Amino acid sequence: MFSDKKEFQEKFKKKLETQFGKTLETATEYDAYRTLGSLVQDKISENWVKTKREYRENQNKQVYYFSMEFLMGRMLGNNLLNMQLLHLVKEGMEELGLSLSMLEEKEKDAGLGNGGLGRLAACFLDSLASLELAGHGYGMRYKYGMFDQQIIDGKQVELPDDWLSQQFLWEVRRPEEALEVRFGGRINAVENDEGDLHFEHTGYEQIRAVPYDVPVVGYNNETVNTLRLWSAEPTVEDTLKKAEIESHFGHFLDHKRSLEAISEFLYPDDSTEDGKKLRLKQEYFLVSSGVQSVVRSFEQLGLPWSAFSDKVAIHINDTHPALVIPELMRILMDEKGLGWEEAWDLTQSTVSYTNHTTLSEALESWPVDMVRNLLPRVFMIIDEINERFCQGLWKTYPGEFDRIADLAIVADGQVKMAHLAIVGSHSVNGVAKLHTEILKKREMKRFYDTFPERFNNKTNGITHRRWLMHANPSLSNLITESIGNEWREDPKQLKRLLDKKEDVALLDSLHDIKQENKRSFSNWVKETQGITVDPDSIYDVQIKRLHGYKRQLMNALHIMHLYNELKADPTLDIMPRTFFFGAKAASGYHFAKKVIQLINRIANVVNNDPDVNSYIKVVFLPNYSVSLAEKIIPAANVSEQISTASKEASGTGNMKFMMNGALTVGTMDGANVEIHDFVGDDHIYTFGLSSEEVLEYYRNGAYSSREIYEQDERVRNTLDQLIHYSPFSKGETDFQEIYDALVTYNDEYFVLKDFADYVLTQKRVSQDYQRKRQWNLKSLVNIAHSGAFSSDRTIQEYAGDIWHIERVQSLK
Repeated sequence: MFSDKKEFQEKFKKKLETQFGKTLETATEYDAYRTLGSLVQDKISENWVKTKREYRENQNKQVYYFSMEFLMGRMLGNNLLNMQLLHLVKEGMEELGLSLSMLEEKEKDAGLGNGGLGRLAACFLDSLASLELAGHGYGMRYKYGMFDQQIIDGKQVELPDDWLSQQFLWEVRRPEEALEVRFGGRINAVENDEGDLHFEHTGYEQIRAVPYDVPVVGYNNETVNTLRLWSAEPTVEDTLKKAEIESHFGHFLDHKRSLEAISEFLYPDDSTEDGKKLRLKQEYFLVSSGVQSVVRSFEQLGLPWSAFSDKVAIHINDTHPALVIPELMRILMDEKGLGWEEAWDLTQSTVSYTNHTTLSEALESWPVDMVRNLLPRVFMIIDEINERFCQGLWKTYPGEFDRIADLAIVADGQVKMAHLAIVGSHSVNGVAKLHTEILKKREMKRFYDTFPERFNNKTNGITHRRWLMHANPSLSNLITESIGNEWREDPKQLKRLLDKKEDVALLDSLHDIKQENKRSFSNWVKETQGITVDPDSIYDVQIKRLHGYKRQLMNALHIMHLYNELKADPTLDIMPRTFFFGAKAASGYHFAKKVIQLINRIANVVNNDPDVNSYIKVVFLPNYSVSLAEKIIPAANVSEQISTASKEASGTGNMKFMMNGALTVGTMDGANVEIHDFVGDDHIYTFGLSSEEVLEYYRNGAYSSREIYEQDERVRNTLDQLIHYSPFSKGETDFQEIYDALVTYNDEYFVLKDFADYVLTQKRVSQDYQRKRQWNLKSLVNIAHSGAFSSDRTIQEYAGDIWHIERVQSLK
């Protein structure tokens, strides 16, 4: 691409002039960003073409990772890092009078995801390419992201996340590979001359699926895989035909908008019938276009259908893409002429499924009538899968009606997507050891009893390239100075830092880097939020999706408790602490929005009270995103991972904080359990009920939150401030709903049960933080063990145990 800074600078100036008609003197920062991105994309494209040719000529088995979310974050800096060009470009830009970091800020976060599900998928794509594995993502090209969150009068306000208002430099539209997806209509069974039945689909609504490909660049190699995003783009011909049929050409725009809505928003509100239908349409649109594309690619190899699962692996990321199973069956039978048994064997051996939750609300099900009307042929296939599955169960468990009803895919007027995913896959994995055990022993026990060989664990991971090397270059350089460069390609080598536990200079340098990151972040907070925070205070951070089980509420109540303690005793010896929150509440999740309102009310009270604001401050950071996480995680001292035990499948934020030297305050939930196993009691702060205790309370109903409220004066005083006149309630009823959830409705997520232990744990944190060297040692131990949570390790396990794909060596 370019061998030195001078060549880079010349090519940059040339591109600026020829492609954008600008000079360095007349170009804006956005012009410079587009120029640099275009220059980088030119080089990427060479390797992209080479990678595709290599896979095709060698007929490598390829995995297709289907996910409703891919939370990629900004791509310019990460691409430069993976291409080994970051330092050269940074220095070259500085000499031209430009700042690479400022140009990176010009890139909007792609609105393709919301939380951990999407970020995990992005980390997996990075690892697939970096490990030279033939693996691609299939997702939706949403016109708008989740939403642009603003806080007005302390409340969340949702505005459109119009992330495509500026050009997305990294995508390439492929109209020549567009496909058609059908909804509605009728299915007619037609018998041919040989007596075989064929199914004709008539009267359907047809939508054009146009792929937009995004390159995924591997680290220090020439592999470039693909994230393929599908956009619903109705053709003018189809739309005019529809309007003509209805004898009203004015329907043209209405019909066009209704079709485009399929890829317009991430997670449309499904609290209404129309919303449910739109979400189901969205999921099938991704699945149908994706599976058709996969099948077309396989056919280009010229191999018999019996080789399909030898060359193709399809992975379902959570239940959203579970319709992959009947859609693949439909294509193999109706379009390719395979019989049921052969199609079913190929489908099962091709598809694998990751479960990400134990929450019943997240295990999707759809009304039978809706699926039948919207996807008539697909429903027929689902119904047949269910019938054959239940018949098989009857032979194994004769007379056990309850068991069969519990396992059925279609039951009680619902199509159960998790059941479909399990029955139609050859592998079902959880995402942390504890989560997988809960699936096997409780939530999916009967399925585990039926298919024990299918269940396995694959603990989640994160890419150290984005979350350490790119987000925290000072720490990365210190690690390299201490243990050499091998860890960059083999993160397990971070464990060699354990040999440096007695290195006082290293421990001091860890502290210095953390302080510099905190100063940098505090400057950003001042510039963007107008809030002054003290870099010498403990930076205590909870950034994640707002949900009751994640218990941002317990964190907030603890801050209220600290406020009360300080007001009662201004001489209280307390280590200054700044509490940072970042979270979006789903637009229809009223309770979560109330928690955001409470956090902002607490911030307003605490930050403006001179009696306490030198000891505690609270900052709610609106519009939490990947790029914001990259700023705050390197600055964090404390990582809040306080979900109700048994509820968090894994978590990946805990791993990102750990990798950057923050210490975890957490329940023994999700991957916190495995972090604890690695670092030991002395280097993590655990508290609260165990998962077994939580599940036992759910079974026996013995928990009484009102009893705790009446017996614990701290709890009572804090909760009363939500409903009685106080600085936090202002005599209003804004937080009555929160009080009722905790006291009247028995505290579903055990906030009050764990509160006393949480308070004690936070006191230990404050005391330990004041012992600087010991704290830095704890930090070092966490960094050293974080390599075990690399997504490279996770993907190697998927590749070997589930997908059976191998490294494409010749791409080096």
